[in-house]
Amino acid sequence: MDRRSLIKNAGIAGVLAAGVAPAVHAQAAIRWRLASSFPKSLDTIYGAAEIFAAKVKAMSGGRFDISVHAAGELMPAFGVVDGVEKATVEVAHTAPYYFFGKNECFALGCAIPFGLNSRQMTAWMYEGNGLKLMREFYAKYNMISFPGGNTGAQMGGWYRKEIKSMADVRGLKIRIGGFAGKVLERMGAVPQNIPGGEIYQSLEKGTIDAAEWVGPYDDQKLGFNKVAPFYYYPGWWEGGPQLDFFINQKAYDGLSAENKAIVEAAAAEAHTHMQARYDARNPTALKQLVGAGTKLRPFSNDVLAEAFKHSMAVYDELNTKNPEWRKIYDDYSKFRADQNLWFRFTEATFDRFMQAQKL
Repeated sequence: MDRRSLIKNAGIAGVLAAGVAPAVHAQAAIRWRLASSFPKSLDTIYGAAEIFAAKVKAMSGGRFDISVHAAGELMPAFGVVDGVEKATVEVAHTAPYYFFGKNECFALGCAIPFGLNSRQMTAWMYEGNGLKLMREFYAKYNMISFPGGNTGAQMGGWYRKEIKSMADVRGLKIRIGGFAGKVLERMGAVPQNIPGGEIYQSLEKGTIDAAEWVGPYDDQKLGFNKVAPFYYYPGWWEGGPQLDFFINQKAYDGLSAENKAIVEAAAAEAHTHMQARYDARNPTALKQLVGAGTKLRPFSNDVLAEAFKHSMAVYDELNTKNPEWRKIYDDYSKFRADQNLWFRFTEATFDRFMQAQKL
């Protein structure tokens, strides 16, 4: 071994002994844009996209930067799926059921009337066949999905007049997101699909008679209590609506294995964080709304029974005419049956007892 070789090898040995790896080529910086379907004012639902982007940047050491854009900045709230499909943006954060007009299967990735609650939805996605089946469906839109949050069971919305029976539902012009409009239409209502940032004005002007959004924390921020006095529960159409991050398939495929893992981990954190924010903030907001004069009302049993009947009829019709729906819903409905049996003996019984106690 000559002198130069000896020095070279000794140098490498010294570096390794010191615990320092030889220099490698740095990965090229990645810059993506995310289009949200929500306004910035909603720190819960819009905020999940900010958490996602912040975690991606932190875990990549700043090499992977995703700018987050509110509804209307890059494209309309309901244009984000087209934006991802056509690679106008790399990512969207949205409620999949907004796009049921393209195909009813989008609703199954978010919420359907009398569907899964939030924990059950997460279980179906991660431990059941939910993620696999929905990704197979979304692939035809050139995108891959990652669970991106859940609101938990929602409220039934704000009404300018009381809903005492089915007679009060007929002719009701109600803003409602996603698939539930199909059911309400059968019940005689007139559903309207309006972005979150435009609901207040429509309710204030009387363009609509009622509106639902999420729950007390968001609804208070949006000021719905100022233009409609009656606040109904539960939101039978949204027992556990899941938000998604939709990522353009080509953009995702171009990521390294490390960056794909970062995206997955960041989405999972945002998914958990959104539910935690809603659960932590809704109780105080509800107390404040009631204290300010909001009239809290439950839907009557006849309204709920009628809604359930029409929901099941819609699903039967879709099983006949939409093979993609049938494939996914068959798995979904079996999972729902097992989950409800389990929750009946555990969560539901425990919750009913605790809610009857003086705490």
